[in-house]
Amino acid sequence: MRPSSNALILVAAALVGMAAMLPGIGGPIRRALEPLRFAVQSHAASQQVAIVEMDARSVAAIRRWPWPRHHYAAVIDRLRAAGAATIVFDVDFSSASNPVDDRAFAAALKRAGGKVTLPTFGQQAGAGDVRTLDALPLDTFRAHAALASVSFSPDVDGLVRALPFATITAGTPRPSLSAYIAARPGVADADYPVDFSVDPATIPRLSFVAVEHGRFDPALVRGRNILIGATAIEMGDRYPAPLRGVLPGVTIQALGAETLLRGVPTRGTPLATFALALLLCLPGVRARRRDVAAGIFTAGLVALAVVVLAAQRWLAIHFPLGLGWLMLATAGGLFVTRDIFRRFRAGRLHDEATGLPNQRALVGQRAGRTGVACVVQLTNLEELSAVFDIAQVAQGIVRTAERLRLCSAWDAVYRVRSHQLALLLPTHEIVEDQLATLRTLLLQPVEIAGRKVDVAVALGIAEDGDMTAAALAAGDAAAAGVFWRRAAHNRDRLENAVSLMGELDAAIAAGQIEVHYQPKLALATDRIASVEALVRWRHPERGFVSPGAFVPLAEQTDRIEPLTLHVLSRVIADAARWRDAGHAVTAAVNISAKLLDAPAFIAAVDRLLDTAPIAPEALIFEVTESAAMSDPTVATATLHHFRRRGVAISMDDYGTGQSTLSYLRELPLSELKIDRSFVQYAHERESDAKLVRSTIDLAHALGLKVVAEGIEDAENLAFLRGVRCDYAQGYFIDRPMPFDALVTRLHDRNAPGAPATQTG
Repeated sequence: MRPSSNALILVAAALVGMAAMLPGIGGPIRRALEPLRFAVQSHAASQQVAIVEMDARSVAAIRRWPWPRHHYAAVIDRLRAAGAATIVFDVDFSSASNPVDDRAFAAALKRAGGKVTLPTFGQQAGAGDVRTLDALPLDTFRAHAALASVSFSPDVDGLVRALPFATITAGTPRPSLSAYIAARPGVADADYPVDFSVDPATIPRLSFVAVEHGRFDPALVRGRNILIGATAIEMGDRYPAPLRGVLPGVTIQALGAETLLRGVPTRGTPLATFALALLLCLPGVRARRRDVAAGIFTAGLVALAVVVLAAQRWLAIHFPLGLGWLMLATAGGLFVTRDIFRRFRAGRLHDEATGLPNQRALVGQRAGRTGVACVVQLTNLEELSAVFDIAQVAQGIVRTAERLRLCSAWDAVYRVRSHQLALLLPTHEIVEDQLATLRTLLLQPVEIAGRKVDVAVALGIAEDGDMTAAALAAGDAAAAGVFWRRAAHNRDRLENAVSLMGELDAAIAAGQIEVHYQPKLALATDRIASVEALVRWRHPERGFVSPGAFVPLAEQTDRIEPLTLHVLSRVIADAARWRDAGHAVTAAVNISAKLLDAPAFIAAVDRLLDTAPIAPEALIFEVTESAAMSDPTVATATLHHFRRRGVAISMDDYGTGQSTLSYLRELPLSELKIDRSFVQYAHERESDAKLVRSTIDLAHALGLKVVAEGIEDAENLAFLRGVRCDYAQGYFIDRPMPFDALVTRLHDRNAPGAPATQTG
């Protein structure tokens, strides 16, 4: 099975996601998106940390470097007096200075009572030397101060993104400065991501020289952790950071402390982002419209960002955002590419006005598919175009195609020309039955611009699947003003017909010739009173062979006699069975005109009637009006013979031949069947209504029953009830059905107590 394009898009997105988890690919993506994710969440500092800046103002005031340590001593005393919680230096105290100043600084540390923390750090031994030397404060200072590491390493691109929890200096693990302030434990050399969404400008700041001289608001110090470090440009100690640009080292340390004060951040597994992104891709790739897909993918990007950023802000879990965005962008890009390709392809394979598949699509998609070719020609397209605009006419064509699609073997209807639609009818159904269904569907008006409009059509049928021949037949039907025509036989079709007739005798013997029954509804009782027997050939290779394809050929090749006798014997047997089941229903059998003057046939029918398990009165012989009139003398004598035996005689398709009133008087008729061409519009056209009404009145005056054929809607049936028609037959009543289905139908419809509801 070939994978769907949706699956391929998801696989591609997954592969991109897996590639993005590789350090060499995912790292640059992560670093590129970091400023965005920090900017979106930018917020103020907690105010638990304040910075005493060794700023340009202080540098200008002290004017020496290194600064004499009595300045630091004075600042410690000022901050302690103001109520600082802790005092943390980011200043090197690893070497001795003026002894007096060193003693003053040591004394200040002692007075602070352990509130002061001094830095340790590692530094390169020298140019070209890979060794690292550990720097610790002087012994005299360490006696009354805690130690914390200020060492950190920039990322591969030079930006600082993470700080350590602890480092080892002089063989001893020491907490990092930020971890010490936040009182967060950690493993040496394990780091955590710094939250650069904290705005450095919101961290409280005091100038070193101002603190030294007592010119500051003690409220800015009270209860806070105070970081003391260089911010003046000339002092160096500056590092680039995501979003925030170049920051002093002491500010980065303060941001690290702010990060840990909110919670210990962890790095979430990329697999979680991968799974969520893949899940968000799924509804996007399944969308049918580009605008809907765009909305879904955009919503996915937003949803992923919300989830990732929420996890970062409130759970302190840093999931990779770029990985998921890259997957969604890949899936969205592939969807758009596929959509563009499909639109381009659809433009080549679809009619621009209606969106229906076109002739090129029919040729491309028909390979290996079989069916009965049907071309529907719109015979009043010019009139519709004169009344409606192009879009409205296209709407009418689409509505017609939707009805045709109900009968299509492919569930597809093609607009092969401006005035022609094409489809394949399935071969497992009788063509005439399908055409009756199509006729019923196409008789209903379509709605165009809020108006009910008739779309007139003519159909061409080619049972060998030849669309060209079907199109020619449709044109012939339109020219003749009839609903449909079968394609003319060419040499191949003639050879096929000869072969078919050669198989007919064997088909009868093998039981391939079946009899189906179409009910006739007695309108006075609303019960099924009679059925018409219809021959069906279920060919083992060709499927159902239409009666229109083999019955005329059987007449031409003198095989109609054994075919008719087979059908009659089958009907007699079936009628006996349903009568034994309690259903007193008559059965009508069609008799060809060629058989009315065939002594052998007449004798064979007499033998069947003599041995039949049913009375002849249970049978009706239907003959077409034109057949009865082809040789009136012989036909009349034959029909009188059967009538004397008790078989009822019905004239089929009444109104389509050249009968006269004298024929109706002379023939031994029991009923008339009014042709569907007069019945189907009788409830709408007054002229047809008059013809039907007068025919019924005439038949009743002659003592005949009347059957109306081709009933296709409830309004038509209601009209026939109103004009006192005896029987109604058509697809609205029932389709032809095999024996078992008929018996079930008779039981449901005719059983005592069965509801006499409207049929349809």
